[in-house]
Amino acid sequence: MGTPKTDAFKILLVGDVSKVFLDADAVAKNRYEVCNSVSDAISIASKDSFASVGVVMYGTSKLESALKALRENCGARIILLAQMYEEPVAIQLVGSTFNGATLADDYLICPVEANRFKASLMLPQGSTEAETISPVTIDTTIEKRIRALEKMATEDDLTGLKNRRYLWEFSRQIIERARTTNEQVTLLIFDIDNFKHYNDIYGHLAGDEILKQAAVLMRRCCRRHDVVGRVGGDEFAVVFWDSGQVKPSRPAAERRSATVDHPKEAIFIAKRFRREFERAELHLLGPEGKGTLTISGGLASCPRGGSTVQELFQQADKALLEAKRSGKNRIYLVGKPERDIADIE
Repeated sequence: MGTPKTDAFKILLVGDVSKVFLDADAVAKNRYEVCNSVSDAISIASKDSFASVGVVMYGTSKLESALKALRENCGARIILLAQMYEEPVAIQLVGSTFNGATLADDYLICPVEANRFKASLMLPQGSTEAETISPVTIDTTIEKRIRALEKMATEDDLTGLKNRRYLWEFSRQIIERARTTNEQVTLLIFDIDNFKHYNDIYGHLAGDEILKQAAVLMRRCCRRHDVVGRVGGDEFAVVFWDSGQVKPSRPAAERRSATVDHPKEAIFIAKRFRREFERAELHLLGPEGKGTLTISGGLASCPRGGSTVQELFQQADKALLEAKRSGKNRIYLVGKPERDIADIE
């Protein structure tokens, strides 16, 4: 028996499409089939052949288990339709495997236009709708171009971290989500002490090396779903947030649950980062490059340190400035009074 032919433009959508499409009314015009749950999707896919299945992350319960069931019972390409604040979880799910295959093949940040979503799943140039294809080969120049533009708009060129625009919008969305879930969001803003000195003495190449090293170390210290970004110059920010979808990835001796009271978790990570950064070896600085770098920062938690993204950034920035005025090489936690996290157990 031959392999059943797949309609390259037949797409199954799972979940509330009003959450992911700017023009939800256009769904019916684009040959999409829509169902409410993954169990419904499995039933439908067993009777018909789809090139792709788009799963709306928002509102899908037990997402990891649902994707495993879908992967086991459906051969289509699985695309996660994520809100911006869900991107860290989407990245982890795309990187996770089950029975030798990834839980999802790709993700798309929403909301998007229904036509654009369709374009991102088109066949490569020269292919025809009637051809027999493997779902994993549905990848196009159009999609690659879209992703390249998205990367330029949301990432910092030098460090590869998220940029200020992304940090601001992500924080806004995650704070809005936290209001309904009663979870905490904590923002860390920090910069490198005496950074201008390193630029002036060792040159901008060495300065760039310091910035890139800071990015690598911060990513290494954070949990996989926390968002690390470069605000500008030598200023960085980290958004710590609770995620029920993500399991801790640290070794057992250092593991901290994502559901731990947020300031404690953020303080633990910030302390670890300070230690790692002070020990960093920067060859461009010569023999003096080890043990000379320090940071100053401010930590603010929502809702205690601010109930909006504006307030959270303002409070964390104020704490950073106070840390600078107090002698640098310290991180202050917003509160009454502000405290150096080194004094907090």
